[in-house]
Formats: sequence, C-alpha cells, structure tokens
Amino acid sequence: MSSNQLGQLFSVSSFGESHGRVVGVIVDGCPAGLPLSEADLQPDLDRRRPGQGVLSTPRREADRVEIMAGVLNGYTTGAPLCLVIANQDADGAPYEALKYKPRPGHADYPAGKKYSGFADYRGGGRFSGRITASWVMAGSVAKKLLAILGIKIAAYTIAIGDVEAATSSYLDLDNPSQNPVSCPDPEAAQKMAQAIVNAAGAGDSLGGIIEVTARGVPLGWGEPVVDGLDGALARAFFAIPAVKGVEFGAGFGAARLRGSENNDDWVIRDGKVCTDTNQAGGILGGLSNAMPLVARVVVKPTPSIGQEQRTIDLRSMTETTLSIEGRHDPCIVPRAVVVVEAMTAIVLCDFALRAQVLPRVIV
Repeated sequence: MSSNQLGQLFSVSSFGESHGRVVGVIVDGCPAGLPLSEADLQPDLDRRRPGQGVLSTPRREADRVEIMAGVLNGYTTGAPLCLVIANQDADGAPYEALKYKPRPGHADYPAGKKYSGFADYRGGGRFSGRITASWVMAGSVAKKLLAILGIKIAAYTIAIGDVEAATSSYLDLDNPSQNPVSCPDPEAAQKMAQAIVNAAGAGDSLGGIIEVTARGVPLGWGEPVVDGLDGALARAFFAIPAVKGVEFGAGFGAARLRGSENNDDWVIRDGKVCTDTNQAGGILGGLSNAMPLVARVVVKPTPSIGQEQRTIDLRSMTETTLSIEGRHDPCIVPRAVVVVEAMTAIVLCDFALRAQVLPRVIV
C-alpha cells in the first residue's frame, strides 16, 4: 500500500502540494452506477475552503472541483475517479527566506533531511493542511455511498483552546451546526470564535478537539487484529496534518474508571440487542458493535505564528530567530471538522465493501 493511500477495496490515493498546480485524489473501487457530479462534491469543499472570514487564513481559493475521469453521463463507470482542484492563489515567495530555516512545529526539518532537500518546502508542500482537500473530495463520494446503507456521519467542534462545549454528545446529525466554528453549543461557539480572534491578535494560535459520530454502522465491521475498525480510523485521522491524538468512546477517560463503570451492559431495546451505555464508542475488539461510533481527535495549535521563535540557519549551523509571515489560520479546527468527517466516511466505505454490503454496481 502506498504511503499516500487509504483503504483496500475503496482505495483513495492523494496527490498535490500546498503551492503546486493542483490538489487531487484518485478513488479506485467506487461502484458503478452511482449518480455523481461536481455539485455533489462542492458543498463539503466549501466547508473546508480557506478565505472565509477572520477565523480563517486570508488565502483565497475557489476550490472548484473537476471530475476528470470515472464518470459518464452523470454516473460512475466503475473505473477510477480522478478529482482535482486548482491552486489559484498560491504564493511561494514568502517561503524562500525560510528554505534553510525550519519552522518550529512544522515538518520542514525532518522532511528536508528525509528527501535530501528535494521536498517541496513552499507552505509545507506535501505536509500542508492544503492536501486535506483531496480527502474531502473522496469523503464526499464515500458519504453518498454510505447513505445508500442509511449511515449518517457528522463531525463538530467540542473544544477550542480552553473553551469547551457544554455537551460532547451531538444528537441531531440531520441539522449540523451553522456557526463559524461548527460547535453544537451556541454559547460556547461565540466564546470559541472570540478566543481565536484574541489569539490571532497576539500573533498566536489555538488548537482544539473535534468529535465525530456515525450512526447506522452495522454489527461486525472491522478486520481484527491488526486491521480493526478503530485502528483503521486512527490511521486515517493521523493522516490529517496537525492531529496529535485520537480516542474512541470514553477514550483516555477510561483510565480513571472501574470496570463496573466502563463496561457497557448488553440490553434489549425495541427487540434489538444493544448496550445501555456507549463507553466503547461503538467498537469492541476492533469490530463495530452496532452502537453509534464516537471518536475524538486532538488538533494542535497552528504552528505558523507571528511571534518570534528560535530556529537554526542550516547553512551556517547557527541558532537564529524567525517570525513567520504569510497567510495562516489562527486555528485550523473549524476547517478540519469536515476533514475528520471525510476520513470517517472513507474508512467506513472501505469496510462496507469488504463486508460485501455495498454492491459493485448501484442499480
């Protein structure tokens, strides 16, 4: 499997760089007969798109998707899909001064060493959050396929900085949050937005936590022990730049519970087997247990900040300082919400095909 690829039967291969010509994705394994157009993919890209207000980077990209292959007369053909957006507002000039001065918190130094100086350093190149647009395009396709099975997915912000939502259980997946930070708690959303503005004003940045819920996932999805559902999701989440932690259900909180508190009792409700609570987050032993899947990801503060930081001049091997200029999000959490959603959909779609519950031809 390529290091730029997710999935086995629903295989998603990402390509492009932050300041290259395009960002795109190849989706192999999409069933034939799925109605698909650019209009189906654009709404999620618009949610991730930069240049939307003071909480986002001023870089302005239309992010208009083009379906280059795999669709004929409005339906998928069963051939690989090629989905592309152009980088129209790329400006690599500010990064020339940083070529030999690795930015703190970025992958500049390890990537420069790994690829012997040939890696694209402009805006982080392949390591930029810009590449997540490719996952979002593939995720839109996956969500349309999962809808056939009645599976609904929604991600939302539950914390930014030290501001937390009053609840981390988002119940209404049909009506996602409409505020700029995608938080289901309106009061917390206002405080989150102000916290981002305050950090930006100080030349600083904030991180946060995104929760994602998937409902309708059938019993038994996953391929333990090394390819369990939670492991596959974690791998996908960690492919999002800036993600530094992942948990399911009670997550790290389980360490403070007794078994009697952490165990989910099996019960029968409306004639169906289910659990009375959901501390497991919908996954047991790497297999879905038919309860709502609940995962959370930790997103670190944007490392590109205006404050002076220490670094090394690799030409002279001396310590120096830098202040990063350019166009950066003071908090990437709001734009990453749809990316977490997309990654969840990609993984679930792959396991749906592996469980043979999605047909190879949609009729």
